[in-house]
Amino acid sequence: MPAFTKGKLRVAVIDRDKCVNGTKCPFRCASVCPVNRTGKECIVLGEDNKPIINEELCISCGICSHQCPVSCITIINLTSEKHTTPIHQYGENAFRLFNLPTPKPNSVTGLLGRNGIGKTTALKILSRNIIPNLAEEEAAYEKVIKFFKGKELQGFFEKLSKGQIRVSYKPQKVDEIPIVFKGKVRELLQKADEKNALQEIAEKLEISPILGNEISKVSGGELQRIAIAAAMLKKAEVYYFDEPSSYLDVRQRLKVGELIRCLVDSGTSVIVVEHDLALLDYLSDYVNIFYGKQAAYGIVSSTKSVRNGINEFLEGYLPEENTRFREKELNFNVKPAQISAKRKVVLEYPALEKKLGNFSLKTSAGNFMEGEVIGVLGPNAIGKTTFVKMLASEIKPDSGKVDFKLKVAYKPQYLKPKSILVQELFSDKKIDSILFESEINKKLGVKDFFEHKLTDLSGGELQKISVAYNLCIESDLILLDEPSAFLDIEDRLRIADVIKSVVSNKKKLALVVDHDILFQDYVSDRLIVFSGEPAKSGTASKPMGMQEGMNQFLKEMRVTFRRDPKTGRPRANKLESQKDKEQKKKGQYYYQ
Repeated sequence: MPAFTKGKLRVAVIDRDKCVNGTKCPFRCASVCPVNRTGKECIVLGEDNKPIINEELCISCGICSHQCPVSCITIINLTSEKHTTPIHQYGENAFRLFNLPTPKPNSVTGLLGRNGIGKTTALKILSRNIIPNLAEEEAAYEKVIKFFKGKELQGFFEKLSKGQIRVSYKPQKVDEIPIVFKGKVRELLQKADEKNALQEIAEKLEISPILGNEISKVSGGELQRIAIAAAMLKKAEVYYFDEPSSYLDVRQRLKVGELIRCLVDSGTSVIVVEHDLALLDYLSDYVNIFYGKQAAYGIVSSTKSVRNGINEFLEGYLPEENTRFREKELNFNVKPAQISAKRKVVLEYPALEKKLGNFSLKTSAGNFMEGEVIGVLGPNAIGKTTFVKMLASEIKPDSGKVDFKLKVAYKPQYLKPKSILVQELFSDKKIDSILFESEINKKLGVKDFFEHKLTDLSGGELQKISVAYNLCIESDLILLDEPSAFLDIEDRLRIADVIKSVVSNKKKLALVVDHDILFQDYVSDRLIVFSGEPAKSGTASKPMGMQEGMNQFLKEMRVTFRRDPKTGRPRANKLESQKDKEQKKKGQYYYQ
């Protein structure tokens, strides 16, 4: 791999998994390249029979990327001299990362940015899983130390290269744990327990009852908490947590946030990658923003205070860097709650009961109003999915009858993709083609995935496609179970925006189950709150106004939220802070 030339700001990236050079595309990019036509070799065939683009010869005309039938080529011109040398590059015409966050002692630093922008790469570099190569053939710590001369990271890499910094790393993909470890939960945690605190951490993370279970038999949420426990049980100077909220409910997320904050009491540094903005805000002291082009390049911002950092991310503009990385601002417009009396009730459902094994569920009767999104909040294993399945007629209630005589679109919690192209899925006769073109594809970019098989999509991509499909098929009632799972914050808010737009403009009804407080705040008109004892019994309220519903839910969680005056986003108050105590005393757990 040739060095990234000093002063050269052009980035050419080829998605080699997406490239179909051969019968479907007879090396079209090379044939249309104007530099190639002059006799120079700007685009040539590599050893894998896929194209290679010479970034020094490339003139950024964009013809190859526009002519590529599967959109696998990305050409970008960077505009800042300080971004001429990547910290790490995965290969020729591959993703590269510029700059790194710096672990800060006695604090938690949050990493915020889209999927595929380099956050996990940064953690792997800082945890010694990857030696950064500075876009050269050979990676060596001596070069990295010299590169960071005079900066904080120079001393960090000097110690890291000598093994003088103990690191604990909670990986992103916890579902891979059963592949690499066979045995019981207790055995895995005993290997990690350097603090002799296994029982204490297990109790705090509520995994004591499953310590005797086989790792292969535990759920996704349990695997997440096991991985978090393993990371916390190690003695380390630096702790890294990559997406610790996945599979967890709100209460579990806040508990994890409290425990992560406790790690800094001993003078350690903690870095967390997280897409749940409320959790990231709750546990972080500082923030680094990652921006750039997904799967092409990522740039790490300077370190910012958590409030300013999140607000700048939502705004899409970094004042210190004088950089705008997104055209549209993501904001939370606080609107007065709609007066129920002025809205038309179009659907009523009865009180329902269902018993599944040792678990029993009772739900109150309720109704849907025209053009309304009802959010559903509650712990895991409390009956939310069972309720949605009864409304979708997937299962029959033991008491009460669901007979809507409506067209229902249902996105389940767990997705089982068929081995078909995305384009085939959206060729379904039930698709509202006008809605798809004017709203769904325009905002979610569904056509970018048309040449991909559903089975080849990442978790976040599959989630987005599934939500998009259920929004644009002909329906009256849309049921979405955890639509934000695996999505980054931008996609979460885009999807929330599309849900509200489709439901409001088409006068449909929607029910949305999700654990992301900001997502629910953004998308919901009213709330149903589930409570009870997980895995034993659950009860569901009737739909309530946002103020009443959030207050009830957050009171059970023992956490308070305030509004950020600049963006309107809900912010979790630090536990036992003055604001937290003040709001609890007034009984105002949530400010509308």
